[in-house]
Amino acid sequence: MYFFLTNLSLLDLCYTTSTVPQMLVNIRSARKVISYGGCVAQLFMFLALGATECLLLAVMSFDRFVAICRPLRYSVIMHQRLCLQLAAASWVSGFGNSALQSTLTLQLPLCGHKEVDHFFCEVPALLKLSCVDTTANEAELFFMSVLFALPPLTLILISYGFIARAVLRIQSAEGRRKAFGTCGSHLIVVSLFYGTASYMYVQPPSPASKDRGKMVSLFYGIITPMLNPLIYTLRNKDVKGAFKRLIVRVFLIKK
Repeated sequence: MYFFLTNLSLLDLCYTTSTVPQMLVNIRSARKVISYGGCVAQLFMFLALGATECLLLAVMSFDRFVAICRPLRYSVIMHQRLCLQLAAASWVSGFGNSALQSTLTLQLPLCGHKEVDHFFCEVPALLKLSCVDTTANEAELFFMSVLFALPPLTLILISYGFIARAVLRIQSAEGRRKAFGTCGSHLIVVSLFYGTASYMYVQPPSPASKDRGKMVSLFYGIITPMLNPLIYTLRNKDVKGAFKRLIVRVFLIKK
């Protein structure tokens, strides 16, 4: 679990770093600009990390399924090699998807003042700048979004279906509470991320789809990654215990 949490923490750190610094600079300045290279880098990283998080959350749900439904075989099934392979597959698939979508988006001819009506460079916002028909690009974006969102979400729901059935068979209330506590943080993160990202991307292409709210992408691209560490910290006794020991150690060193 902590191996995948490490991957999620690194991903969220990169996620916010790819957009927040430039956004803060633009908020403070009267002339809000971003270079073409910066926009390309932002687009690529945002797509790559978003797709990677979709897959990584599904992998984490499988990890929780094995831990609760197959506890005696957990160390055999979730061995180090498999964990590394699952994490690597998530990262490689996410960056591969980003390379494809970024290339297709950046090949479109741009016209007008090239004013991005968004907080950061994202595919729907950049499609608005094109002076050609973007129906094919919207269809491709919809297809890839469905591919990277629905199968992982289906795996998550199936995993938690088996987990719920296993937990309900536990006789003691304390045992059920511990089992649900193990999965509570992950369920909150999945709900926040998939709920907003699906609203933004997993919709059939249409003229109205270009007018999706900027606040939605701001929520799943910045607010949710910032909340993830807080969610896992508040609901994880080991993390809270380690944090308390760190505070005590720092206090004693200062003394």
